[in-house]
Amino acid sequence: MHASTSAQAPVTVLGLGAMGQALAAALLDGGHPTTVWNRSAGKDEELVAKGARRAATAAEAVAAGPLTVVCMTDYDASQAVLEPLADTLRGRTLVNLTSDTPERAREAARWAAEAGIDYVDGSIMVPTPVIGLPDALILFSGTRSAFEAHEPSLRALAGNLPFLGTDPGLAAVYDLAMLNIFYSAYGGLLRSFAMAAAEGVTAADFAPFALEIGKIMPPIIEGIATDIDARTYPGAQANLAMMAAGVEHVLHAGRAKGVDMTGLEAVKASADRALAKGFGEQGFTSIFEVMRTDEPA
Repeated sequence: MHASTSAQAPVTVLGLGAMGQALAAALLDGGHPTTVWNRSAGKDEELVAKGARRAATAAEAVAAGPLTVVCMTDYDASQAVLEPLADTLRGRTLVNLTSDTPERAREAARWAAEAGIDYVDGSIMVPTPVIGLPDALILFSGTRSAFEAHEPSLRALAGNLPFLGTDPGLAAVYDLAMLNIFYSAYGGLLRSFAMAAAEGVTAADFAPFALEIGKIMPPIIEGIATDIDARTYPGAQANLAMMAAGVEHVLHAGRAKGVDMTGLEAVKASADRALAKGFGEQGFTSIFEVMRTDEPA
């Protein structure tokens, strides 16, 4: 059912945690008639005051329009709500913004296809205060025609809505890979602050220099991507053997001050495996060869 695709099309939101409330509020701000439902009572009061329609049941909420957006803790929670709604959802579009793994997204898509439901999976890449703003990023994958039909409504949620492909797991793939960068970098930054603090350097004094490292990363990311796709790892400027020695110096200094260096020790372990495979004269990016699986899933 690809109906009601105007900018003011009705939308249903299932799940009113902090993110679900932000999604519903953005839809209301965008002028969409918005129906809301949550498993536990009391989380819809502000939304109802803003004009949302409270549904007594999830089935009533889904029946209110052609597009249902669900955002819950994980796919166990979302599927527990959605599976009894298969008949009501049939012929409608389901956009699942619940965070989980790529395979869980694919399982949900298979269930939806068998039930005659147009399925789009999505990953929200911003915190709740950014929802609805032009800079907000939400990744999508799944049924392209359903995404395109309801894109005007989804634009109330975020200004940046890349559609990654028809594999419904792709949004989660990108999501988790991006979060790995975030959490790994966050941990590395905290470790650096700990190393500086161990030598009497305040976080405020070190922070501007941490920012300098951040500035050099964009071209490095682009270069790494080019090398990985070409499976060539030039090492003339800085080969793996030299870089691994640098990592060891950092580890030695941190350990000497009692800093937890676990994260960087994992990098060194990967570097050592790559060295053992003969990549010493190639670039640091050659570590990818011992991290990757032989073939994509």
